[in-house]
Order: sequence, then C-alpha cells, then structure tokens
Amino acid sequence: MRPGTIGRVKVLSIQSAVAYGHVGNSAAVFPLQRIGVEVLPVYTVNFSNHTGYGAWRGPLIAPVDVAAVIQGVEDRGVFPQIDVVLSGYQGGAGIADVIIDAVARVKAANPGAVYACDPVMGNAKSGCFVAPEIPILLRERVVPVADIITPNQFELGFLTGTEPGTIDSTLKSVEAARAMGPSTVLVTSVERPDREPDTIEMMVVDDAGAWIVQTPLLPMKANGSGDVTAALFTAHYRATGDAGLALARTASSVFDLLQNTLDSGERELQLVESQEGYANPRMQFEVRKIG
Repeated sequence: MRPGTIGRVKVLSIQSAVAYGHVGNSAAVFPLQRIGVEVLPVYTVNFSNHTGYGAWRGPLIAPVDVAAVIQGVEDRGVFPQIDVVLSGYQGGAGIADVIIDAVARVKAANPGAVYACDPVMGNAKSGCFVAPEIPILLRERVVPVADIITPNQFELGFLTGTEPGTIDSTLKSVEAARAMGPSTVLVTSVERPDREPDTIEMMVVDDAGAWIVQTPLLPMKANGSGDVTAALFTAHYRATGDAGLALARTASSVFDLLQNTLDSGERELQLVESQEGYANPRMQFEVRKIG
C-alpha cells in the first residue's frame, strides 16, 4: 500500500456541489477517492460555481429532498458499511436536522461509525459569511453530536466563546470544544502571534495528545482548501487512529495542492493536477507533540 493510500473506508459526505471549481463535495470527493476511499456524495446545493464570485446559478436543495436521497441510500442496506458521515457548509438551517438524523441512523446501523463536522462559518479576515442562525445552530445542536470537528481558529473561538491565539490559549479553546462533545478537534489555521514570519500552523487534539505542524503561509485565498483538509484528515485518522500521522499526511497533501494552485496562476484549486500529493504525500513537514 502506498504511503497516502488507506484501507477500505466508506464515507457518506453531505455537502454542497458546484459545476465549476472545487468546494464542498466537488473538492472533497476526488482526493478521497484517490487515496482509496469509497465516497457516497449527497448534495445540499447544486450551484454553477462557489458564492465567492458574487453571482451563481442553480438550486439550493430542499432539506426534504436531501433527506430523500439519504433515505434511498439507506434503502439499499448500505448504512452498516458506512464508517464516516462527513458534513461541511450548511446552506440553510433545515439541513442540520437532516444531517443529525442521518448520523443517528448510520450509528444505529454501525455503532463504530463516526461523524466528522466541518463547522463552516467564516474566517478572521472575512468574518461570518453564513446565515445568522447557522453559527448558533452549529454550536448548540450539530457540534455536540460530532466525534470530529475541523474548525479554523475563528470558528473555534465562536464555538467556545474563547479567544484562541497562543498555543496555550488555543489548547484551552480546543479543550472547551472537546467538552461540548467531539473527542477530536483539528484546528485548520493557527495564527499565533509568536510564530515564525510567513508561516501558518495546524493543530490536532484527541484523547492521546496534541500535535502541531507548521507550513509556509502562501499568499493566496483558496476556496475549498478547508473542505479538502477536513476530508483527508478524517479519512487518514479513521484509517490509522493516529492523529499525528493523519495531520502529517494532510498537511503535506494540502500544502502541495495550494502550491500547485499558486504556481498555476488560476483562481480555482488545481485538484486533479495535484493528485500525486494525495496518493503519495511527501511528508515534508515535522509534526511536533505539544501540551
């Protein structure tokens, strides 16, 4: 088995989809498939492009229709085989009920399954870019039923009512998040004031400990990179049970994806062109145990 590929894992991924570009399931599915994961994508929207362009076409899929697709999957007798339910951007409040219900039914069929939630709300630069009710819904109803969450530093602060900044304060914020329900927290952008210039870090904490990895901070904005990060980390972690190894593989793959995108001069992620970095991550960054 190659370094980045994993054993048999099946993921029910409930996320947005776009025809042009790569966000949501349109970002997560291919990297997962490239490392050997079986993905069952369920779409919450079907847009022409991501909303960062300011204009898009296509439908926001009604929660009842999303639920019908999930019910159809359950009708095929697949739920006992599902290892992970993965969710990302939630376009409307009604989708949360559908996801929470799907998680409960999958876990009833397979008690070993886990729910990984990327609690998409916004970031430090842009602020909140979801409907006002979504952050509260995530904090009060969705995150408490998750096993894994993958917030950025801004989202972690909102969820916990804290101000993560230094390593110590971020660790305290993570423990506050873990007290809400999730046993594993991946913080996808740690920008502590005392870090080396032009760098950014990711941190993960689970019952076995805490780990951090530092990479160069590239001068770009990459819609969908968080979706790729959440998907790859969740799959590697589920397959290995090793948070530090999952962090190392994910940091390597995502950095090479971002570097390839920057080098291309294109706005959209160079997802297909970067596939070797998912299958065979270079493991070029040191992961340190902390705390």
